Amino acid sequence: MTYVISDACINCGTCLPACPVSAISQGDTQHVIDENACIDCGTCAQDCPVSAISQA
Repeated sequence: MTYVISDACINCGTCLPACPVSAISQGDTQHVIDENACIDCGTCAQDCPVSAISQA
């Protein structure tokens, strides 16, 4: 199950370097996770300061 970023995202960018496969990118209003690249490790969710990342 991949991870997703909710509307609670504040665009801080903490998740970008946390992702070991670079599956996260800047979207129009918040960061987004490429579900095809995500390896379900959860590192991004652990690092998010506002808990905006969760499993889909």
